[in-house]
Amino acid sequence: MSDIRYYTEEGLQKLKEELHEMKTVQRPSISRQIAEARDKGDLSENAEYDAAKEAQGLLEMKITKLEALVSNARIIDKSQLSSDKILILSTAKLKNLSMNKEFVYTLVAENEANLREGKISVDSPMGKGLLGKKVGEIAEIEVPNGIMKFEVLEIIV
Repeated sequence: MSDIRYYTEEGLQKLKEELHEMKTVQRPSISRQIAEARDKGDLSENAEYDAAKEAQGLLEMKITKLEALVSNARIIDKSQLSSDKILILSTAKLKNLSMNKEFVYTLVAENEANLREGKISVDSPMGKGLLGKKVGEIAEIEVPNGIMKFEVLEIIV
């Protein structure tokens, strides 16, 4: 079963660059570390060798995960998005009803989330609570200390 994820062009490009860096920089570096540690003699008591082999295993696991992400990635064409309801890549102007403050958030893929930039993951509780909401609707989002209510004021594609 494939796990399709939707990304912006920039987000997918970042994933590809990260994967390229792992394969072309980190992988050869770890291979050199293993070779150097192997040259030092007895592998049974060689902590450097063990550490390098462990780092290699972790890196290969990350590479495999990232390759799966990239192969299942789809780019979203913002021009095809509707402004009727909140979807991935929608920017929504919200009003926190308990704080009486307005916020603007854009829903993005998990790897692109950055709260400082107002980008929240569609997989986060907030993102899940906002998905599918229309202007005027109230999103009730469960947080650790209760339920927060947000009114959708505007949806910008």
